Amino acid sequence: MYLESPAVQLEKGPEATFAFLSDLSNFEQLMPENIQTFEVLGPDTFRFALKGMPEIVLERKSEDPPNQLVLGAASDKLPFTLTADIREISAGKSEVQLTFEGTFNAMMAMMVKGPITNFLGTLSTNLARV
Repeated sequence: MYLESPAVQLEKGPEATFAFLSDLSNFEQLMPENIQTFEVLGPDTFRFALKGMPEIVLERKSEDPPNQLVLGAASDKLPFTLTADIREISAGKSEVQLTFEGTFNAMMAMMVKGPITNFLGTLSTNLARV
């Protein structure tokens, strides 16, 4: 399954945007209002849970400063990645698009598509506000 968020423009250059996203504690500011748990477990790992959803642990998988940050599930039970692609629009401005890519069976994909699409949208919207 492959899902994309709308691209959002930020009043920060790619370097500042990448620095913000690289500090995983900043993801707490991007989470939806229905967040129950958020905890940074280390410099490359954090855990969060939304009401009614299982707890998810994300870890930094790769990065290409200041263009891309890839986070992925720490567990192999539901393998997926969350990628932030950052590109410069003009001096001091950047655009970010989040993509979700996961390997799920058809039934699971049907169940999670809506919530994940909403989650990506919320992360993007909140990123534009920060």
